[in-house]
Amino acid sequence: METITAPDASAGAQSDWLALAASLGRTFDERAPAIDARDAFVSANYDDLRAQRFLAAAVPQEFGGAGLSHQELGGVLRELGKHCGSTALAFAMHTHPVATAAWRWRNQKAPVEGLLKRVGAEQIVLLGSGGSDWLHGSGTATRVEGGFRIDARKVFASGAPVADLFMTCAVYDDPQAGPTVLHFPLPMKTPGVRILPTWRTMGMRGTGSHDVMLENVLVPDSAIAARRPQGVWHPMMHTVAMMALPLIYSVYVGIAESARDIALQMAKQRRISPHTVELAGSLGNECDAARLALDDMFAAAASQAPGAVTTNRIMCGRALAARAVLATADLAMELAGGAGFYRDGGLERRFRDAQGARFHPLQAGAQQEYAGRMALGLDIDAPPGEVRPAAQ
Repeated sequence: METITAPDASAGAQSDWLALAASLGRTFDERAPAIDARDAFVSANYDDLRAQRFLAAAVPQEFGGAGLSHQELGGVLRELGKHCGSTALAFAMHTHPVATAAWRWRNQKAPVEGLLKRVGAEQIVLLGSGGSDWLHGSGTATRVEGGFRIDARKVFASGAPVADLFMTCAVYDDPQAGPTVLHFPLPMKTPGVRILPTWRTMGMRGTGSHDVMLENVLVPDSAIAARRPQGVWHPMMHTVAMMALPLIYSVYVGIAESARDIALQMAKQRRISPHTVELAGSLGNECDAARLALDDMFAAAASQAPGAVTTNRIMCGRALAARAVLATADLAMELAGGAGFYRDGGLERRFRDAQGARFHPLQAGAQQEYAGRMALGLDIDAPPGEVRPAAQ
């Protein structure tokens, strides 16, 4: 691997971080076929990210990080996505909770300094279960003296093999408030926490998104970071949507851009027909559509406060970006022809990795229902099928 040096955190030069991401990415791309073939985790890539202090990129400079902005982080993830989708996606799942904590510290004076300082100083890896839990949460929290006993099985925990701190939740049937989702950080070495090696998938094979089992795990009252009603849009979830989805879909736009570039190069090696030219134009349109949708997601996050309106715009961008990423992957395979079917060309892996764009919240049906309720002035928290006006 070529010699590379992490940028000075105090400088915060985005161009330097992008150049470093590109340099690391070339190495990650070389490693990717073997990792993909073994369903292995991208552990060596994480070692490189840690060595170059990428794990603290979202941490404010005051706490020892690079202090990259939301959009700058997206640029880094997009660059990494061009080379290794698995590394980029697993890293995004660490980056977005750190970026959310940094945003809350800056804008809401939230008491998250301890977490940010730990990531800045120790480069601990955060692991989340938000995508599989979302509004309803999962698992049970049973009241015991001094806290709760947690029993749960969490799926799609990307980065589990190297995680230090699990940012998760469980549902407590509160006698007064009703079903309540409790959020808490949980050290991965806590008794009762174990990883189930379940991650054998079509794409994103190197993310290590295994299941995490929690059995009789004791969480003290002091560790409960937030409580919210089950199944409704709490302000915390609007903030997560605003920060997390643009970063996650940066990865997929990077994958789409790489698929486009590979397909165009393959097409140039064959006789170019009028149909080839038309396909290349369609491919470019779809890839640009994905980029434009992503740009609007970041613009929404930068210009609006978290809330129902911002979430609607973010989720609309997520739907459009996913649709365009998938269309780009399809057209890239068609343009490349039979050459794209071979693993050695790199396009086949990117086609498979792009399919993950379907599965992050809000998925198609839920997003359309949310957008429809917003458009008609209906309550976004009403049960499915129930129509009632939004509160004024």
